[in-house]
Amino acid sequence: MTAEGFVAALLADTGDESWPARVPNRLDTVLAALPRPARAGLHTAVAALETYAVLRTGRRLAALAPDERESVLGSLAARPRLAPLLDVLKVPVLLAAGTERMPATPAAPVAAPADPPLDCTPAREWPTRSTADVVVVGSGAGGAVAARTFARAGMSVVVLEEGEHHSTASFGRRAPLDRFADLYRDGGATVAVGTPPLLLPVGRAVGGTTVVNSGTCYRTPEHVLDRWSSAYGFGLAEGFGARLDEIERTLRVATQPLDVLGNNGLLALAGAERLGWRAGPLRRNAPGCKGSCQCVVGCPTGAKQSVQLSVLPDACAAGARIVTGARVRRILVDHDGPGAPRAAGVQARRPDGSELEILSPLVVTAAGALQTPPLLRRSGLGRHPRLGRNLSVHPATSVAGRFTEPVTAWQGVLQSAGIEELHDRGVLIEATASPPGMGSFVLPGLGRELRRELEETDHLATLGAMIADRPSGRVQGQGRTLVRYELDPRDGDRLMTAVRAMGRLLFAAGAEEILTGVPRAPRARSLEELDDLLTGVTARNLHLSAFHPTGTAAAGADPQRAPTDHEGRLRGTHGILVTDASALPSCPEVNPQLSIMAAALAIAETWLEREGGSGTP
Repeated sequence: MTAEGFVAALLADTGDESWPARVPNRLDTVLAALPRPARAGLHTAVAALETYAVLRTGRRLAALAPDERESVLGSLAARPRLAPLLDVLKVPVLLAAGTERMPATPAAPVAAPADPPLDCTPAREWPTRSTADVVVVGSGAGGAVAARTFARAGMSVVVLEEGEHHSTASFGRRAPLDRFADLYRDGGATVAVGTPPLLLPVGRAVGGTTVVNSGTCYRTPEHVLDRWSSAYGFGLAEGFGARLDEIERTLRVATQPLDVLGNNGLLALAGAERLGWRAGPLRRNAPGCKGSCQCVVGCPTGAKQSVQLSVLPDACAAGARIVTGARVRRILVDHDGPGAPRAAGVQARRPDGSELEILSPLVVTAAGALQTPPLLRRSGLGRHPRLGRNLSVHPATSVAGRFTEPVTAWQGVLQSAGIEELHDRGVLIEATASPPGMGSFVLPGLGRELRRELEETDHLATLGAMIADRPSGRVQGQGRTLVRYELDPRDGDRLMTAVRAMGRLLFAAGAEEILTGVPRAPRARSLEELDDLLTGVTARNLHLSAFHPTGTAAAGADPQRAPTDHEGRLRGTHGILVTDASALPSCPEVNPQLSIMAAALAIAETWLEREGGSGTP
């Protein structure tokens, strides 16, 4: 590890406690999960900081006394152009530091039930060549529903998943940060390149991103469904009501009770009530939630009904099989018959580099909005000019409030309360905490100041806001995905509106100070001071992330605008359906799990109605 000195400087390690010395090894684990370019960039930045320290003092950071290290960092922080770089470097260090400061993760909860059975086979054990009536690429929200629908219709179904199967018991045995690296693509470091860049984490496991989402279940708003139907010609949206009902029953969606909400959510509701704002506990797919605040790294109690605990067991009971650790290289297409090319199956790669083929006349791509376009391009099916475009991502930012009394935000529901006062203006605010040891992203300062902030995180309550964005991104590439996204000016204004609104809400709840997440305006002790600090600040100065990518293979009636038709069929071919978030015509304006699953159900059922319900199509 080459970052011991930087970690010691950043955390003001004086040797008075043991946990800072453990952070560099934990940081190694974090970095090992990142893609090589990101890892190399971080190492290069740390090396540059060490070179600066040598030029300034004649010694490396690790050889300096604590006060000398503090002086070096202070001189760097005084340079406005370097402040963003230091903030980027802080993120993985604070992840590691937060984990090392927390008590050891307990053994798996005794009350955690056994997972429902799944028919999972590792790719290394799957035959090199096999056949099926339907192959589904991806086991997340859309893929699981499609697999269940076709399996229940009597068709032989094989689901291919690039990730692995993780049990509820395995979640309880490991620290949240350790699970994070395994459950997310590229260790959670997927980035949308643009100004500003956006961190865009997506899941990779049996169950897809449903394993690592918050469990929040919003029905698709009626005005969104009307727009999908009237403006985009996605006629299946007209029947969403009954399908949303079915999905909610499957996931056991209900309003989260107050007794497990946690202080983070209760403070948000209290602030909203004092302001007279519309707010309430969120509806979630987590009956019997114990408030472990670990939804985004796999629920350790089995309460959250991710599709590997709900939909996929039904699919397997009806005969579907799941192949894990299989990266689909391309969809096989038969060009020899009359008319348009027809799907013939898929070719996938095992972890050892060997390949397998599954021959099938129907292929369902549900690899997600960031992976479906590259898959289609690799397969020679990416000719539509809008494939990969139309990307919406729900740009998001967060604000923290410091309270006199402890909040301990990681005890309770991770995403607990929704504040909808500004929802009709495209701003949805949700009380969102972080798993133990993973909630340090908004902390300002370096050295002693940052150390104090880290040691007082139990007094922070956090809110997050996501923006119903204009489709401002695109997905490029065939092998490795490249995501580009340029924040629309209107959406930037909405983000600043959200920051001000979250600060107002937290002050109304009794916060004595607001942490903005803006390096040049990090803290405010009154609403007036917050307004003054944010004068001249734009969304480009915020720490931004993004979630819920949609729209990159949009379904619709216009063949010039929509790569898939109004029933989810890929244009220009027979036998290829798209049932993931990429098929949604535009931003759903809410957490999209129910929308994706209802769309997948509509597309699969419509195909069965058109083509017949059993046997080879």
